[in-house]
Amino acid sequence: MSAQETTVTDYSKMTDDEFRQLVRDFIAQNLPPEMAARWKKMYHPYKPDVVFWTQKLNGKGWSVPGWPAEYGGPGWTISQRHIFEEEVFLAGCPALSPQGLTLVGPVICRYGTQAQKDFHLPKIRSGEVLWAQGFSEPNAGSDLAALQCRAVRAKDSDGGDHYVVNGQKIWTSEAHYSEWVFMLVRTSTEGKKQAGISFMLIDLASPGITIRPIISIDGGHELNEVFFDNVGVPAENLVGEENMGWTYAKELLAEERTFSAEVKRHKGQLKRIKQIARETKIRGRPLIEDSHFQRRLAQLEIEVLAHEATLWRVVAEEEAGILGAAPTPSILKVRGTELVQRLGALMIEALEEAGLPYYAEKDYFLSAPDDPPGRPDAYGVSSDFMFRRSLTIYGGSNEVQRNIIAGTLLRR
Repeated sequence: MSAQETTVTDYSKMTDDEFRQLVRDFIAQNLPPEMAARWKKMYHPYKPDVVFWTQKLNGKGWSVPGWPAEYGGPGWTISQRHIFEEEVFLAGCPALSPQGLTLVGPVICRYGTQAQKDFHLPKIRSGEVLWAQGFSEPNAGSDLAALQCRAVRAKDSDGGDHYVVNGQKIWTSEAHYSEWVFMLVRTSTEGKKQAGISFMLIDLASPGITIRPIISIDGGHELNEVFFDNVGVPAENLVGEENMGWTYAKELLAEERTFSAEVKRHKGQLKRIKQIARETKIRGRPLIEDSHFQRRLAQLEIEVLAHEATLWRVVAEEEAGILGAAPTPSILKVRGTELVQRLGALMIEALEEAGLPYYAEKDYFLSAPDDPPGRPDAYGVSSDFMFRRSLTIYGGSNEVQRNIIAGTLLRR
């Protein structure tokens, strides 16, 4: 594993165009073409690629763009972070594991003990340890505060403290190949349900943990259900204060929803729709020349541009230190995820009958078969379209987000 570069770059002196070119040059020099080809098919994460690319970025000091510089972050502006996210996505770079780098990492930076920071942060930055997120439960999804997975404090044989965890988590992305999970657990039943929740770090190799796959509608394995049967967790794995986990989780979820704006994915979808429409023939002419299709594509492209403008306005306000009262993360999450689904539907339509075949991930992700059915440009489209139906549910369903938006704005 390469060590992080010692040369310090003052990114604050770079224009956005200069920074974008820097990112593009790094990708051109470090991303294997066959890896980019795999990821442009839009299948589920592939751990060897994820680890490889995390290590490459860590060597440059770029694996944790959202972290404070004191903990290994590159010191980018919010604008530079969004440029980076867009460029790596469009180039076909492996998607990094967000659970560690984007979600639990910043929580540990802010609320973790020094021992937790020293132990976990270097391994998250380098990709040595991947994380899963243990939030949702069978009866606590959008109403996350209803969770019942219990953590009871107990005494060790030597008189020290530990927790015993019992319960179940569901829809746990990438738990089957992660080493650790960060959890919301109930440590008290007194008062409001939000007040009895704690934030805990658990080694997935601990005795008493069972992970079972959930195969999604596209046939892929990214989701899991995780069972905890008298799992012993050291007391030092509690993050922050006991019963304060809901406060930490709200910050984490706001970050998750802001980056669900999905502008980078929209641009990738628009590019692929246009490529597909040039190959699809209608009455002997490319679909891209059909006036009805052009109108539909133009309408979606306009909406993407408007959504991107909203995102950049928010970025500018954040960089200026202006914290608006509007529920911006929820607004970006609702609009961004719904646009992904509409663009995916148009891509399926543009493929016509070629969009119908199901391309199994095991057959088409690592290498194309010798005699593939259908069109090569259809690989991954239908499976991605089916999986992205979940976007408007996870991270807080869009119905709940609309309630948050309405509640915030109408209380003014």
